[in-house]
Amino acid sequence: MTSTRLRFTKMHGAGNDFIVLDGISQDLSKITKSQWQALANRQLGIGADQILLVEKPTAAEAEFRYRIFNSDGGEVEQCGNGSRCFVRFVREKGLTKNKTVKVQVAHTILSLTENDDGQVTVNMGAPILLAEQVPFNAAHLKSKTEGAATLYELNLTGGSIWLNPISMGNPHAVQIVDNINTAPVELNGPEIESHVTFPKKVNAGFMQIQNRHEIKLRVFERGSGETLACGTGACAAVVSGILRGQLDSPVKVHTRGGDLTIAWDHQASLESPVMMTGPAQTVFEGEITLE
Repeated sequence: MTSTRLRFTKMHGAGNDFIVLDGISQDLSKITKSQWQALANRQLGIGADQILLVEKPTAAEAEFRYRIFNSDGGEVEQCGNGSRCFVRFVREKGLTKNKTVKVQVAHTILSLTENDDGQVTVNMGAPILLAEQVPFNAAHLKSKTEGAATLYELNLTGGSIWLNPISMGNPHAVQIVDNINTAPVELNGPEIESHVTFPKKVNAGFMQIQNRHEIKLRVFERGSGETLACGTGACAAVVSGILRGQLDSPVKVHTRGGDLTIAWDHQASLESPVMMTGPAQTVFEGEITLE
């Protein structure tokens, strides 16, 4: 039996926690799905919501390639809170001196900027609003419009809900709830995540609107369960609220792990990029042996 020794950094963005691995100076190509699961295990491993890989880019316009694995070992397309940790990591490790870094993810090139106050701003790109591109199968479902948003009725075990499917490079289903503290996140989250209408599964967002510039948010993430914060989920929720005519940019998003600020100039164009600003923090560094 052979073993692999890995250097890692533990980080978090508003409580959404990550294992960050430098795939430029060490070989990560032979790590298996079960080993990703072992690393993310909170009792037997390091523990994390997601594992972030820093790699050499394959796109000429990017400085780095950015890959994400959920705690269940599956690779996903995007992670907003992880993006902020990514730029903090590559700057702290001396992999770049640039304050604004362009990174290649599964669907696009992201622009990440570390601000003078230590906060990190990420250009998350334009939201994807067409149901089939989320992807979401809207056939045979009841629908209604609210402002500029199209909502769909989903029948769950505990009753029906109205949700707004949106992609921020990864799929989200946003619903408005009266009280974030009593919202059935643990009950409905897993059922929404794996619902047949979402062929690639989905992140289930539960949004409580406080005023036109402030919301509370909980997200049940596919492959990870409920996390303390979800950056792409915050972006999707704000986009949904603006389209519904209930929010105005910028919006402060209160998550259980901290606050994020989301801005979207939809009046200029629905294809305007969503800008996310929030914290990124290094917790500790270490080495671990994978059998």
